[in-house]
Amino acid sequence: MKKTLILCIFFIFSINRLTAQESWGGGVDGEQLHFGFTFQYVASEFKILKLAEWKGPFIDPFNGLPMINSEMKSLSSPVTPGFGLGFVSDYRLGDNANLRFTPGMVFADRIINYEFANPNFNVQKKVQATLMDLPLGIKLKSDRRRNFRAYMIAGAKYSVDITSKKKTDDLGLNPSEKYLKNNKNTVWYEAGVGFDLYFEFFKMSPEIKFAQSMKSVLRDDDRLENPYTAPIDKLFIRNFQFSLYFE
Repeated sequence: MKKTLILCIFFIFSINRLTAQESWGGGVDGEQLHFGFTFQYVASEFKILKLAEWKGPFIDPFNGLPMINSEMKSLSSPVTPGFGLGFVSDYRLGDNANLRFTPGMVFADRIINYEFANPNFNVQKKVQATLMDLPLGIKLKSDRRRNFRAYMIAGAKYSVDITSKKKTDDLGLNPSEKYLKNNKNTVWYEAGVGFDLYFEFFKMSPEIKFAQSMKSVLRDDDRLENPYTAPIDKLFIRNFQFSLYFE
């Protein structure tokens, strides 16, 4: 799927570059304010900072017994895919700069693999997330060359996880059945590069962007009774995002 998408983009780019006549691009570059929409592919992972005594075992404060009767061997977070949909509001600051607000919905789960000395206790914990993203960024553009223009973008975004509370309610569960939980509100910094391709009635912009949460997203109010929260000091989210903007 990803290879097909890359080939399609390359084909469109090649055809566009070969076009001698400069396309209108819907006239969006000349407008003070214009709008559009976007599709996104998101690759997400956790950056894990462990406590000094992360291997445990961690003792249940209620009965004095280990919550999981094995020492932890490793913690890892594989990259998981997700997708997003959104809108574009673009305000022209000058010939080579724009202010962009691109709100959207992002569906991206994240995973931590817990490996123990006794492999019978190995487990994968998934954090399901449906995020309402509110990014604001500055887009700095090169001069236009026929139907092509390169750009850089940087800014910050605020995200709210609107996942149902039922999916994070683990009261009454045994320690080994507890969930790994994240804070609902997240502030990120992000930066990326892309290029504008001009067609007769619209402009398409492929973009690659990196984003990371500014603060730890770990919800650790149950640290003393949750063996999956206990070994972690801080937890950050890292996203690699490929977007297609149509304006």
